[in-house]
Amino acid sequence: MQDILVLYYSQHGAVRQLAHMIAHGIDAVPGAQARIRSVPKVAPTTQIASPAVPDEGAPYVELKDLEECIGLALGSPTRFGNMAAAMKYFWDGTAGLWMKGALAGKPAAVFTSTASMHGGQETTLISMMLPLLHHGMVVMGIPYTEPELTTTLSGGTPYGASHVAGAAADRPITEDERKLAFALGKRLAHAALKLAA
Repeated sequence: MQDILVLYYSQHGAVRQLAHMIAHGIDAVPGAQARIRSVPKVAPTTQIASPAVPDEGAPYVELKDLEECIGLALGSPTRFGNMAAAMKYFWDGTAGLWMKGALAGKPAAVFTSTASMHGGQETTLISMMLPLLHHGMVVMGIPYTEPELTTTLSGGTPYGASHVAGAAADRPITEDERKLAFALGKRLAHAALKLAA
């Protein structure tokens, strides 16, 4: 089995749910399995370092997770049309991998959740692609061969999987959003296995 990293940051749970749907898509492809990881919150003043394993949810990512996996699905909620600070902080610390070219040629996909329909889903997805491109990763999205991409009334873009959570973060993930996240995971797994062969 080859591992594909599903790395996310989630504050209210929607991005975490999308991460697990993408992981189900990865696990549906023979020979691939999802490795789910998250990043800790950041604060202006750090008093105590975050433990390697949080009280609940996925373990925190380590750089070796990126090196060991054959592909990456990266998720973050939107913060003013950009990825959350916690995720940006993590990527800012990956220069050592960049210098070695450790991620070059590996496929990657992105996913997000916003409070509103026009809350910056596509710009957030694109902002998450930028460090991946600098690392030499092969960035992939969702093609229009997935019928839900043209029928969705909420999340789902050709740039990656997404969800509209609502201002109170209480909207459930729709069936279209769920299918697109699953499809993205499968697509990523198929590409990763081919590129790793």
